[in-house]
Amino acid sequence: MTANQSSGSSPWSSTPKAAPPGASPGVPAAGGKQRGWLGGGAAEGNVQTFRSPTALVIWIVWLLFAVANWIDLAVQGRDHTSVVAAALLLLVTGIAYVTAQRPRIIADDAGVTVRNPVRDHRIGWASVTKVDLADLLRVYCDWDPGAAGGKKHRKVISSWAVHYSRRRQLAAEVRSRRGPSSRRSSFGLPSGRGLGYGDMVPGPAPASSASTAEADAEMIVRLLSERATAAQAETVWATGTVDIARGSEPAAPAPAAAVTGWLEPLKSTWSPSAIAAVLIPALILLIVCLV
Repeated sequence: MTANQSSGSSPWSSTPKAAPPGASPGVPAAGGKQRGWLGGGAAEGNVQTFRSPTALVIWIVWLLFAVANWIDLAVQGRDHTSVVAAALLLLVTGIAYVTAQRPRIIADDAGVTVRNPVRDHRIGWASVTKVDLADLLRVYCDWDPGAAGGKKHRKVISSWAVHYSRRRQLAAEVRSRRGPSSRRSSFGLPSGRGLGYGDMVPGPAPASSASTAEADAEMIVRLLSERATAAQAETVWATGTVDIARGSEPAAPAPAAAVTGWLEPLKSTWSPSAIAAVLIPALILLIVCLV
């Protein structure tokens, strides 16, 4: 599992160091830091991991709670009910793992990986047509299967890692539009209104147009969209379909390995570890209850 780097700009992301000058958006920079990504191997260049900090806190708190209860059951439990309780804790821990610990979005130079509770989706940047927000972050994919005469495939992938509430955003915007007139100064006087002598009491700065979580979600959409757009532009140049502005010769092609990564079609796979994390505790609980 790739460890997240801390980022001061957003709790969602682990933002890598800036690429050296002259590095193209889609091609890894020389001497770039290597970090593993889902599916094995190492990706060189810029890797960003986005996940919910709230889900991570929930996972850690639950894990500590479950361990404390297992220790208590091991010391004091002597009956069948204690065994059932321990098995039930194990099952809930498996569910918490797949719903809180696993979901994340991993973006590297070649493409984006959307890791959901039990499914993993991987696609190259050139096949990402749009990224937007509903209740969850959505990645729109459009790719060519490669077969002669085959129709393009389209799919929308929703990510469990990034949640978005339009209601909270609208409420924050309403509070922001109301401005300082509805607030009071530290002396109890309405800020932004005259005191009878033409003086104004400075009020606090207006709130952001969206809550922190929604602002972070919009930032993630912007970052993913920028990387997809840059890679698609690089792909057009690499395939030689755009002429240089000052001549008719086609642009110099990018490395074949980079183009292959950008054009990677959607690959969706089940996660054996996530399925086992739920099924095995469920079977243990069933056996314990039947014994």
